Order: sequence, then C-alpha cells, then structure tokens
Amino acid sequence: MYIETLAKFLNEANKATYANKSAPKVAPSRLKSEDYHFEKDGLIYHDTYFGGRDFIGEEIVYENEKPLWGANYFGFVLDEKVSEKDVYDFLRKALMQEYDDVIPVRGPAKFSDGEWTYQFTVNGGLENFDGQEEILLNSKIVYRCMIHGGFIR
Repeated sequence: MYIETLAKFLNEANKATYANKSAPKVAPSRLKSEDYHFEKDGLIYHDTYFGGRDFIGEEIVYENEKPLWGANYFGFVLDEKVSEKDVYDFLRKALMQEYDDVIPVRGPAKFSDGEWTYQFTVNGGLENFDGQEEILLNSKIVYRCMIHGGFIR
C-alpha cells in the first residue's frame, strides 16, 4: 500500500469516527470496550478503547481483511479540577481540523481556540512512529496522550 493512500484513508476515518461527536459507535469487540468502525475502498478502520477520563486503545487498518497498520494509545487528564467533558470536547474539535503538517494519526501540530491549545509532536512516519499530544488550558498542560504504531507485517 502506498503511504499517501493510507494517509488519506486515516484522515477520513479519524474524522468519521471518534473525532466526530455524532459518529455512531458499533457493538463492542471486547468486554467493556467502546468501538468505532469505518470502511472505504477495500480498507477497514477499527478503533477500540477502554476507559473514560483516562483511557487506552488501539486502531487497526485492514486491507483485504488482513491487518496492515496499527497504533496504540494511552491518554489521561492531568488536572482533577478540569472537566473531563471540556477536555474531550476540545480534543474532538482539534482532531476535526484539516492539516498536513504531521502524519494523520491524531491532530494538527498545533491548534488553539480561546484559552485552549492542542499540540501534537511525532517522530517517524506512518511506517513506524511515536508521538505525544497535549492539551493546555491557559498555558497549563491538563491532558496528555502517548501514541505509537506502524505497519504490521
């Protein structure tokens, strides 16, 4: 698979699943999991996560029903005084932004709206990467998520 094809598909899949507040969840694939599913042009994207305020999850892309690419992530709210709903509403807003400055596994390198700022740094490419996203409220880090992944062979 070409990297450009995967990048375009991931961008579309991300915006059609968790990042989109109105996206429907699908039946859980594991006990107590929350799941999203997206298909297009012979590719399948499946996202499974556990938890709420603090969460862990995995995304897998299949080509012809064979696992092709995946990512694991762990995210958490750092400030107990900050509303979980506010953090994740802003996260979804950030993840819905169009961008081409980093690989399309989360959001743009930076996005701000009022007192909220989202930032994502990544090392590597879609083939093999690790990254970290953070949300700041009034310049204080209130949320962090670590992610890593790449091609499955």
